[in-house]
Amino acid sequence: MIFRRKLLTFFITFTVIVSAFCGFGYVAKANSTVLYLGGIPAGFTIKTNGAEVVGISEIATIDGISSPAKNADIKIGDIITEIGKEKICGAESVAEILSKCDGSPLEITVVRKGEKLTKFLTPKADGNGNYKLGVFLREDLSGIGTITYFTNDGDFVALGHPILNENGDFLDLKSGTSYVCSIIGLEKGLKGKAGELKGIFLSDTKIGCILYNSKSGIYGNADKSFDFKSYPKTEICNAQMGKATVFTCIDGITPKEYAINIVKVDSNNRENKNFVIKVVDKTLLNVTGGILQGMSGSPIIQQGKIVGAVTHVFVNDPTRGYGISIDKMIENQNK
Repeated sequence: MIFRRKLLTFFITFTVIVSAFCGFGYVAKANSTVLYLGGIPAGFTIKTNGAEVVGISEIATIDGISSPAKNADIKIGDIITEIGKEKICGAESVAEILSKCDGSPLEITVVRKGEKLTKFLTPKADGNGNYKLGVFLREDLSGIGTITYFTNDGDFVALGHPILNENGDFLDLKSGTSYVCSIIGLEKGLKGKAGELKGIFLSDTKIGCILYNSKSGIYGNADKSFDFKSYPKTEICNAQMGKATVFTCIDGITPKEYAINIVKVDSNNRENKNFVIKVVDKTLLNVTGGILQGMSGSPIIQQGKIVGAVTHVFVNDPTRGYGISIDKMIENQNK
């Protein structure tokens, strides 16, 4: 992928793509403790609000080399939301404004770490006479993760942690779509380097629309054509130290159960690090080395009930990682 995540403890990697998107909808409150187990690998295509700066460039003008964005203190990770009084929907919006600006100074609104900032700069024309800011932009992202569960109303939750950009900033999602993903390979996890699942989107098998990004994962509505009720029913339970299983997929589209131990339960109520798990299943260890990027959201089962989902891997020990409690995931769904 082009824009690879630098935070190896998170399990989803995004890159620029052009896709169709669903609009926002309403996520119903979980009205039952009975859920439909996920564990299926999913591909996500996501559109963000505004246009994200992913690179700063220089422009070769007739007067020499110039970088308007750098001079205006625009940084990688900034989200351009307005130019003048015009809302920015994506990179095309920026290009359209630049084509009409005739080199006039521009007032640009960016969001940096949740704070709105105003920048002033004058675009520069390149050798072809096209005005530019000196930035590389993206608006669409894609990645692989795992669906944790479906509710009886057709809502779904995935990942167990938020989607962040390369700087670790929270991404404000505009819309998105989830598809079943087929795992076609993997890179084994090693000490000091997290491994990852590799997969392809099955564009003819849509799961549903992604509605919002939260600290405990992404939430959405299943498409009417997606038969989530064919998946096993499960009740919820609090995690306890001891034996458990993780329901995940490392080949194709069908998840399997693998043995793990819950070695620590943390009562500090952190958003997505509520207990520590250790992979003990010999098959999973031989094939993957432990927990991989792409497994985030994989449900964790204890005594036949779902207790949470995988969220992070310990980079210095890929056999260990964090999990989020199912209560935390449902709590954020009900907000």
